[in-house]
Amino acid sequence: MSNFAFRSGARGLSVATWNVAAINNNPFEYWITMKGHPAYNKMMVDVENFIENPGSEDVAVNKVFTDVMYDSLEKHMGAAGFKDLPKVREFWENDFKSRPIITGFMKDKSLGSKRLTSMPDRYTNTINVVGSSDPVCRPTVINMYEGDLSTLDLWWEQWSTYMFETPLTISGKNGQETMKVCEMLAPIKSSKYPAITPEEEAISIPLQVVAHAIFDSILVHMLNTISGPSVWQPMKREIVQALNKQKVPKTLGILAEQYIESDVICLQEVSAAMIEQARSVPTLASKFHIVASAHLDAKRDQNSVVFLSKAKFPQGANSEITDLVEKAFPVGVKVPVAQGDIMAITAVDSAGRSFVVASFHGDTNGLATIPVLRAIHKVMKETPALQGHKLVFGLDANTYETGSKDKQGVVEFGEEFVSLGYSSNWGDKPSPSEYTTYNARTYLQPQLNKALKNDEKRAKGDVNPKDFVLFEAASWDVIDNLKDNTGKGAYLEDTPFPTLEWPSDHGLLCCHLGAKE
Repeated sequence: MSNFAFRSGARGLSVATWNVAAINNNPFEYWITMKGHPAYNKMMVDVENFIENPGSEDVAVNKVFTDVMYDSLEKHMGAAGFKDLPKVREFWENDFKSRPIITGFMKDKSLGSKRLTSMPDRYTNTINVVGSSDPVCRPTVINMYEGDLSTLDLWWEQWSTYMFETPLTISGKNGQETMKVCEMLAPIKSSKYPAITPEEEAISIPLQVVAHAIFDSILVHMLNTISGPSVWQPMKREIVQALNKQKVPKTLGILAEQYIESDVICLQEVSAAMIEQARSVPTLASKFHIVASAHLDAKRDQNSVVFLSKAKFPQGANSEITDLVEKAFPVGVKVPVAQGDIMAITAVDSAGRSFVVASFHGDTNGLATIPVLRAIHKVMKETPALQGHKLVFGLDANTYETGSKDKQGVVEFGEEFVSLGYSSNWGDKPSPSEYTTYNARTYLQPQLNKALKNDEKRAKGDVNPKDFVLFEAASWDVIDNLKDNTGKGAYLEDTPFPTLEWPSDHGLLCCHLGAKE
């Protein structure tokens, strides 16, 4: 740890907050920091150059996803009961097969607006199956699949088997269902995505399969061309092991090793599996009441959670008041809050002081943050049973260095919480340059419009002051404050993360509050 010191005692309070980030299935989606691995940066820059300046490598689609592969795909689609395959073949023969793989396919904005590659990726990339703790992954570059993709023929054999021949048992709306992956796809409706033509909508499922097969084949071809399977495949396995498969153990390890003396830990974007694993870690389970909402988000599986020190809060949580907060939103105003984003409870500490402890994950643009703060404030002021409670609020506010009508600025957020009588771990005037995120998307993901070049990461990436601990200004002084993106109580500025050591795209905050009263 740094010079930060946890202080025991009846009057003080040590509070941590951390958006641990939902598990990312694509190890290459964000630029990461891999110290001692120059091959990683070289490969990612080579991918960028391949897509931005393909030159003679911009070959026709059917030089990569061949006519023989398409004939095989057509047979699979016919056996699966797909209709109107002659019309689909017209798209192949008259359009797709002759497109240049980069300028005509990967960078075609119309394919993006039609969702012909991103939509099937959503359904087929990584599938959680009944009876297994490990998901099943599509044979592609952009997930945790670990099979051999050293040639296109090997890739195609595995890909077609996965899509058309592998029955999987999943938990669906109607309980457990067993189906093949190709049966999980959904049509793309022009009512939601106007770029899709009526003709394309009618055949949108087989059209997605064709586009997605082409997309995956180009990724495999590209990496095998610029890096070679002996380089990129071992690198991918190392990243998957460190950032994907070991994400939850690493996250819980940081909390157990560095922040075990906290009185309150507020976490955001926590999966149900992580909650259960936290309760099975002896050091955490013996130290904390691990409090999850009665209404966990089962679909997105991203929940706000509170850890309460058993020494500081012997009785744990007294009640959950999340519903009261959500009901306090202004009538007729749509606040962009999803299930699981808010968690608010009451608790009494060992000194007999009553608290409201809240954890919150803001929407991407931070537009829900002020409405949620106002709702918590309103509930505490207008509910007799909560009057006199002290608020401790850990949150990913998703605020930005520079605000706009579409994004919540950090300065304006500071003005708001001060007006309500609160202060923060950053003081009354949070600095726009006190960053807690630094991440940028790469070119190895389905939405190239979001990709950033290597030299754009800092200027155009998500480098913003997003995370806070709030409390009543009249009750507390900040004695110590730290932010961490290393797992060692230190924060490396100008370093993209996650890293192999830090499993989240947010930094952790921890502050010690001294009581004024």
